[in-house]
Amino acid sequence: MSENNSNNTVLSAEDVKELAPLYDAVVLALKQVYDPEIPVNIYDLGLIYELHIDKEHKVSIVMTFTAPNCPMADEVIAEVKHNVELTPGIASCDIQLVFEPAWDQSLLSDEAKLQLGLDVDLDD
Repeated sequence: MSENNSNNTVLSAEDVKELAPLYDAVVLALKQVYDPEIPVNIYDLGLIYELHIDKEHKVSIVMTFTAPNCPMADEVIAEVKHNVELTPGIASCDIQLVFEPAWDQSLLSDEAKLQLGLDVDLDD
């Protein structure tokens, strides 16, 4: 298998072990950002579809919103970028906003379901 695209470089087990605490710190930074209409953080809402950290500690995030016409989208994206880039050890953060697949309640974490008073599926 060849590595033609440096952005898709496969991480070794050592790389993953080294990046794990950084990944946890970025998740914690994302949990400090709240949806403007729902009192739950964007991570537990399931708005973060992908989170990657490369060997240079550059973060790339693919995210969505609960509704495509969110009036606070620019502010939330700016807050995500700011919080992630303030994480010690992070070099930069690139965010891609997508609306496919569309967000739905099945993406909520159990914590978010509890916060919103929804039934938590215990069959997982």
